[in-house]
Amino acid sequence: MDHKKELDELIQTIIREGGSDLHISAGRYPAIRVAGTLIALVKRQMATNDDVLVMLEILLGDKVKLERFKVNQEIDFSYDFQGTARLRGNAFFQKGEVGMALRLIPKVKTLQELKLPPILADFARRKQGFFLIVGPVGQGKSTTMSAMVNLINEERPEHIVTIEDPIEYLFEQKHAMIDQREVGIDTKSFETALKSIFREDVNVIMVGEMRSPETIATAVTAAETGHLVLSTLHTNNASQTLDRIIDAFPAGQQDQIRTQLSNSLLGIFSQRLVPRIAGGLVPAYELLINNNAVANLIRERRTHEIDVVIETGFEQGMIDMNRSLLELVRQGEISIENAYAYSLNPKALERLV
Repeated sequence: MDHKKELDELIQTIIREGGSDLHISAGRYPAIRVAGTLIALVKRQMATNDDVLVMLEILLGDKVKLERFKVNQEIDFSYDFQGTARLRGNAFFQKGEVGMALRLIPKVKTLQELKLPPILADFARRKQGFFLIVGPVGQGKSTTMSAMVNLINEERPEHIVTIEDPIEYLFEQKHAMIDQREVGIDTKSFETALKSIFREDVNVIMVGEMRSPETIATAVTAAETGHLVLSTLHTNNASQTLDRIIDAFPAGQQDQIRTQLSNSLLGIFSQRLVPRIAGGLVPAYELLINNNAVANLIRERRTHEIDVVIETGFEQGMIDMNRSLLELVRQGEISIENAYAYSLNPKALERLV
């Protein structure tokens, strides 16, 4: 097998078919995910374990990293494909053999191109505060965050620092000065990079993911001290996100983080990518805006009431997931069956239909 040629052809296939992910594993046909469906490429050759290791070395570009993978048994990486596409990947062992999952990172798009609500631009234009984009894996969180960062890049001469693992979207500097730092290459950890932010004359901080209490605490402090902080979390909705953040801290520190969040949080945007009737995916979303009522609920340990605040907060600019799904049904974008499938509260959706 010509491993470089095989890898190039597989990546070209995912680009040509408009796919999102590529899977390569020993003893299986390679597969791509298109519009949410995994498709085995049965006309391609099955790779052996040695084949996958050679392709992984090509993707990593470094034998030292390959040896590190063999020791740690998993590794995150990014790969630039011929200057025309970028992929992020994860390699792992399963049943003693190697597998890889690669996600195609499209070019940075605008909020309009992504069919996201214009109100996200208002949050990107804020000078200070903490804004979270949440949802399960593969629902476009990084894509949405990149659109917000790029809007700042196009409008304001500010210093933006991104902290990522690995770097996904590459930003072309326009009005802003952008430094992109990759964990493991440019910095030891998210925590280390965030602590350095306070000495780097930064206006906007983009944190790829909130992974630890230390990262959360430093990000919230940065938002309190004059920075705009954008980040993501793998949670389903706003109320679950707040509970996850608060529960990450020991009981003795939870009141403090509640107070900090109530003061610094701008909003929480939750999104899902739903299959379109005409093909492809379209976002459905929920938006919590931190107003006085929400801030009080956070401080008073009443986050379970936030779902109701969102449902009744349309005039304040809030967006309810069920109403977003129903609007997509009315526009003929998605089926009612998929609306129910992606709803977090199908009974409430049924009352709206």
